[in-house]
Order: sequence, then structure tokens, then C-alpha cells
Amino acid sequence: MNSGILSYGLYLPRRRLQRSSIYEANSWYAPGLGSLAKGEKAISNWDEDPVTMAVEAGRYCMDGIDRALIESVSLASTTLPFADRSNAGIAKEALNLSDNIMSTDRTGSLRAATSALMQSLQNDSTNLCLAADRRKSKVASPQEMNYGDASAAFLTGSGDVIANYLGGYSNTIDFVDHYRETGADFDYAWEARFVRDEGYQKILGSTIKSALEKLEISGDAIDHAVISVPLRGVPQKLATVAGIAIEAVADTHMASVGDAGVSHPLLMLAMTLQNAKPGQKVLLASFGQGADVMVFETTKHLETVNQRQSKFMLPGLKDTNYSRYLFHRGLLDIDKGMRAELDEKQPGTSLARDRKTVLGLIGGKCLETGVVQFPKTDLAVNTVSRASGTLEDYPFADRLAKVLSFTADRLAYSPDPPSYYGMIDFEGGGRMVVEFADIEDGEVDVGKQMRMVFRIKAFDELRGFRKYFWKAIPVQRGDS
Repeated sequence: MNSGILSYGLYLPRRRLQRSSIYEANSWYAPGLGSLAKGEKAISNWDEDPVTMAVEAGRYCMDGIDRALIESVSLASTTLPFADRSNAGIAKEALNLSDNIMSTDRTGSLRAATSALMQSLQNDSTNLCLAADRRKSKVASPQEMNYGDASAAFLTGSGDVIANYLGGYSNTIDFVDHYRETGADFDYAWEARFVRDEGYQKILGSTIKSALEKLEISGDAIDHAVISVPLRGVPQKLATVAGIAIEAVADTHMASVGDAGVSHPLLMLAMTLQNAKPGQKVLLASFGQGADVMVFETTKHLETVNQRQSKFMLPGLKDTNYSRYLFHRGLLDIDKGMRAELDEKQPGTSLARDRKTVLGLIGGKCLETGVVQFPKTDLAVNTVSRASGTLEDYPFADRLAKVLSFTADRLAYSPDPPSYYGMIDFEGGGRMVVEFADIEDGEVDVGKQMRMVFRIKAFDELRGFRKYFWKAIPVQRGDS
């Protein structure tokens, strides 16, 4: 049975920082950035990182799909938060996947995501490929103008695939167009013309041609060419050399999203599939110390998944607060005040014991009464017999809720004040007090419908540990 893509999902943070705001703040020093000051880029909130963004894309990807079918999960990123802890394992817990699956972190190259995707397509097992990046950049640099935050997810396997995998071609060449040493915050990049001529045109260009020759597919048979190159005009030139029509070249979304690093090829592929029709051939090409090229052919099942995914494509929120962006990136040292001086230690014992509760938002449902509660306990509330052990696992993460009460607190420390929190009531039962995230003025009120998202709760700066939990955000158009 042929393998292929079963589903996809993508996540873009809500805020879109206007590049003109970056330029206005830095034009006194770097007037040459004016040519890059058009458009916007997606930026994550302070409580987002590659793990949380990947989880959100994964949730969208698995909407309506039985999670018990998934046999492995991988997370690709060059900015993984943990060097010695399974980042994919955290995502697995948040996505409430089976304990009996394989998890792997993929990193070290901007084509880590496409390499993981290609490897997952070598067999017909059901694999979830996640990709996300949240890269730092020096102030007043071209990278600051270009780098955006995003994530994407692809589910591969056999069955009712939305795109059959026709084959791929890879090479590995230690061509250093940029690099970042372990422990460093910022990339060091070489001159753009050198990268264009020696990297994109020679290495990626030859790989695209070799892939088409290997698969015996002519360039003019490609309906969509997803060529993940951030330099303007280069994807079109590579397509022309390979005999692919200019009209087939996919939008890079640099003007609206920015360069999303590892996740960018999969992000472009997901956005291209949104507009593709059944029976079309789609080429995916990525670059990073070599190149990966894959070709797919869409099927009749694509339209069903597209309709399901369209509800997650929410409009961005225009943002001009450049100083907040710098603070959330750790590039602006703001006086946090004494209220921020808390010890955020996370005991490993309690996290291990309550991992499903904390990371998966798993509560309980009483087998006697049907009453649901969070957290799950040995003794249920309102049981008839007062017997213990009557609760079965009950996931709350994908259930909508309504606000019963809320507070906007400017006294407590928050990296994005004011701090919103309140009591929510879940559809089907269950209540909890929870923090709110991504709240703009006037967006929350009693009765407001909310949905849960996996986020960073706090940073333990003394021990270099980040604590994850679930927060509530307002339901926007398309969420329900």
C-alpha cells in the first residue's frame, strides 16, 4: 500500500509585528534596512516556544483523527528548548498520544523537518511530523526583519491519503550559508549573493533537476512548486531552470509570515495544499547543508481535509509594539519588580506523578454518576457509594468553555500585563480556575467562549527549567 500525507495542520501566532515598527526604531543606526521594512511577520507571545507551537499545529492536524492510530511523533526545530529532555516527548504528552509510541527530536539543519517527513514516508506506518522554530536575531539586523515564528504538522501513512508520495531525492553537503554554535543566541550568516549562487542555484537547483529525472517527471508536469528559499526571485529562477512554469511557484509568505526556519517548508506546503485541487502534482524543496526534494500527487480526499483545516486559518492581529517584542525575546532588560521574585521550582516527583494532568489536561469522569471533574482524584465528587477508583480519564484540552468570572490584574507580575485569569465552565461539565492568554482589551467577558491552548506557565530561571500548562484564549472566528 502506498504511503502519503493523511492530514496537515499549521499554526501562526496571532500577533503580526509590522516591519515598519522595527525600522522606525533602528533607522538612525541601520538606514539600509528600509528595503526590508514592508509587510509584517508572525511573532509568538512570551509563553510560546517551539514545543507549544508544534502542539497547536499537531492538534489542528489530528482534528477528527483517532490518535490511537499514531505510531510515532517527531519534532523538528533548530531552537528546541531542552538539550537533554525529549521535546517531542513533551508534545506527545500534550497531544494525549499513547505511551507506546516512538518519539524523536530532529535538529541541526533547516531541512530537519523535510528530512523527517521524507523518512516517515518510507513506510506505511502512521507518523506525526511536527516542526516549529522561534529564532532570536540581533537588533537592527536583516534577520530581525525577516525571521518569523510558526509551526506545521503532517500526518503520514496509508489509507485515505490526501496526497500520494511519488518519491524524493536528497543530498548532504556541508555548505555553510549560516551557522549557530551550541549555546549561542544568534545566527552568523554569510553574504547573500554567495549563498544564492553557490548554495541555492548550484546545490538546490541540481537536486530539483535530479529528483525530477529520478522520478521520470517533467518539469512542466508540476502544478505547484513549493521551493522554500527566502530570497526574492530565487524560487522562480530555480523553477525555470528545472522546466517548471513560473505560475506554479508557490508564495513564500515572507511578506506576511516571515522566514519560519525549520517549519517554513512544511508551512508553505500546508498553505499550498489549501489551494490545490485533486490530481495535481506538488513538488517540495528545502535547503540546509544539502537539499531535500519530494513530489506528491493530490487525491480526492484533499478537499475534505481542506474544509476541516480552513476553520483554523484565523486573521492576524496588527502589532506595532516593538519594545514588547524585544522583551519577550529576552533582548530588553526591563525592571520586573519584586513581585516577579518567585521561586518557580517544579519538583520532578510531582510532574512525573501528575504528567497527564499537567501536560495533557486529563481530568476524570465518574463511572457511577457521570460527573466530570478536574483534576482527577481517587475519590470522586458526588459519588453514590463514596467508593474510590471510580474515575476514568477524561480529556479537557479540546473542549470549549465559557467564562464564569474573570479578573484583569495589574498588581501581579506578568510579562504581558495585565494578567487575566478566571473561572471557566467546560461544555459537558467540569470547572477550573485558569490563566487566560492572547487577550486584547475588551476581548473577554462573562459568558465569553474560550478554548484551551498549551503554553509556558512560568520559567524557573534558577534551574533553567520551563513549566508548561494549559491556558484559555478567546474563541475567534473559525475556532468553534
